[in-house]
Amino acid sequence: MQTKILLDEEEMPKRWYNIQADLPTPMDPPLHPATGKPAVPDDLRHIFPMELIRQEMSTERYIDIPGEVRDILTLWRPSPLYRARRLEAALKTPAKIYYKWEGVSPPGSHKPNTAIPQAYYNREEGIERLATETGAGQWGSSLAFATSLFDMECTVYMVRSSYEQKPYRKSMMQVYGAECIPSPSEKTRSGKAVLDKDPNTPGSLGIAISEAVEDAAAHENTNYALGSVLNHVCLHQTIIGQEAQQQLAAVDAYPDVVIGCVGGGTNFAGLSFPFAGAKITGKHPETDIIAVEPSACPTLTKGLYAYDFGDVAGLTPLMRMFTLGHDFVPPAIHAGGLRYHGASPLVSRLVQDGIVRPVAYRQNEVFEAAVMFARTEGIVVAPEAAHAVKAAVDEALRCRETGDAKTILFNNSGHGNFDFSSYEAYFAGKLVDYEYPAELIKESLARLPVTG
Repeated sequence: MQTKILLDEEEMPKRWYNIQADLPTPMDPPLHPATGKPAVPDDLRHIFPMELIRQEMSTERYIDIPGEVRDILTLWRPSPLYRARRLEAALKTPAKIYYKWEGVSPPGSHKPNTAIPQAYYNREEGIERLATETGAGQWGSSLAFATSLFDMECTVYMVRSSYEQKPYRKSMMQVYGAECIPSPSEKTRSGKAVLDKDPNTPGSLGIAISEAVEDAAAHENTNYALGSVLNHVCLHQTIIGQEAQQQLAAVDAYPDVVIGCVGGGTNFAGLSFPFAGAKITGKHPETDIIAVEPSACPTLTKGLYAYDFGDVAGLTPLMRMFTLGHDFVPPAIHAGGLRYHGASPLVSRLVQDGIVRPVAYRQNEVFEAAVMFARTEGIVVAPEAAHAVKAAVDEALRCRETGDAKTILFNNSGHGNFDFSSYEAYFAGKLVDYEYPAELIKESLARLPVTG
């Protein structure tokens, strides 16, 4: 009765999978923020290293993982795959529930899977410092970890609501040698502009991105690093799904349902893209792939598929994605990593093409599922990952009703060891079940840039 499925280090993938090679519909190009014309590599050179730009635009099916990057990833990879037998028993379901456990990385989430290669490629081009944003702090912690290994400096603009809710994430960044600044801040023009309008703003990822991009563009020795959304970040995360495929094959299983939470979308992409590729190419066409988001920030379920900026100030290229509008500021929910107005263009394309099915949940039902998971499987998950837990529970209960013995796979993308203030609020009955009013979303979408 195998519960934990492990791979040896030599079985860790040597290549990243690029789903752009298999998309049924080609991607729309990013547009230059000033001209509205398709962006070319030179447009991005002031904030990204050339190799990441190449990966961003590549349609090669596989891209080799550099040896030095792979060596560092073996500090915690391959990550384990678990069969959630005690959760299955508690739900009285015939379904088999598996989860990929990414909380074993040093910072405690999937984010180092891309932080390591991003720091590596920047170091290779002589960059000395990276600037970035972070929502819940998992990405900031991960980039701080990565830059410490490559002897680089790191500045992190952390969304103010999460900065206040999760102080130990800031401490972790400081341990790794990074500077952590609550956003919006007085250190950038874009931050000051937001504070002038609303000194009490909870902040947002769109605001923090503006600050980090502005910081990077203003310093010769500094580049920008993004922990989600972009194609190359999705690419790096596919090591998760490739490992899961091997692990499930070892027990002669294949998922009927694949689930991940979505903020920007890359932990979801990391698990689901290898399975989505198999669905698109007809190898496993019936796989149900579910993207889970909060009702308070319903990008995929209520947003518009359109060109929009990735940040509030309009400094980033325009990307075709599901968006709630770049100036949309979600309520200060505890799943800070899911408070983003847009979604990965690649994930958005798959939703638009019907390959991926989005769903949205409220805070309290998500935490209820997380507590059940902790009391059966023993792991306290991050509020973001708890959205995937909730969807897995719902799918398993549906199997109980129908009698279908489906195989369910979800990405358990990070631990909640720094999120106990969130759990405390849940037990105290203080979590508010936000569901963003449709009229306010409509107003935000009406301000989308005109791109032709």
